Amino acid sequence: MKTTTGLAALAAVALLSLSSNAMALTKRTFCVFDIIGANGDTYNIMRDYKTAAVQWGVDVELKPYTDEKIASEDLKAGQCDAAVLTGIRGRQFNSYTGSMDSIGAIPSYDAMKTVIAVIASGNASVNQHLVSGPYEVGGVVPLGAAFLFLKDKTIDTVEELAGKSIAVLEYDSAQASMASRVGMSPVMSDITNFSTRFNNGSVDICFAPVMGYSALELYKGMAPDGGILDYVLGQLSAQVILKKDKFPAGFGEQSRAFMFSQFDRAMKLIDNASGEIDDKWWIRIPNADKLRYDEMMREARIELTRQGVYNKDMMSLLLKVRCKQEPSRAECVNPVE
Repeated sequence: MKTTTGLAALAAVALLSLSSNAMALTKRTFCVFDIIGANGDTYNIMRDYKTAAVQWGVDVELKPYTDEKIASEDLKAGQCDAAVLTGIRGRQFNSYTGSMDSIGAIPSYDAMKTVIAVIASGNASVNQHLVSGPYEVGGVVPLGAAFLFLKDKTIDTVEELAGKSIAVLEYDSAQASMASRVGMSPVMSDITNFSTRFNNGSVDICFAPVMGYSALELYKGMAPDGGILDYVLGQLSAQVILKKDKFPAGFGEQSRAFMFSQFDRAMKLIDNASGEIDDKWWIRIPNADKLRYDEMMREARIELTRQGVYNKDMMSLLLKVRCKQEPSRAECVNPVE
């Protein structure tokens, strides 16, 4: 009888402990943008984030959004305590990580991994850049390299882009600036309609990650005579933006470490998406032209940084990463950024 009573007492203590732990969890809502919605890859990563966050003292409720603008507006309005947005849209909340998506600044996935590792490092000099006003960056995962998708595969030089129409994101002044710089006609769009405009022939060109080839059916817009210019114009990212005072101390660092731990998982998805692209679509360009594009991108970044579109500290970090990986780059001999 004593044994039974003892077990009952232990069970009661265990239940009390579980109940008290559950009560101790802070409930917080995350507005998660994923163009596919609750079945998308970014949303699936956040399902695992939700599980991990219990250990950090937070019970996360995920709300899927297929319209990124509404997700960002709901974050501002207090409808959610955090949001998962693209880096371009997230730039309004933090210009440092929001400048990772800058034109031509991260030429490879190895460079992207290094940058995200720095953000997740916990280094105090880096952390100070991750808080801006009431917002804190809670981590970054890659969404893939972005390229120009074209209706005409004979276009393989900058000069031939002149006069062509291109769908650009209306909230990213960098895209419109770069388009105008090479003589293209920017057509203001958003993430929900730029691919439709390309696919139905309203514009000649769009700027998109490799994952858009299948997910957004961009092959429809390229058929029959189009292609993808084989030059990395930027690396797109998904970023967690937290309202800092809504979360326990140290939550941001734990969040950033978790998101970095998802890098290889995200890369498998990107590699799978890249593998779906038939080699016939790629428009190969000579190395000499790539060097010319590198210089053009550098000049654009310098000007956009001067205008305050890009964050100077992030531009400096990205230059260091590029030059560490490829010291022979022309910009490494005379660093300006």
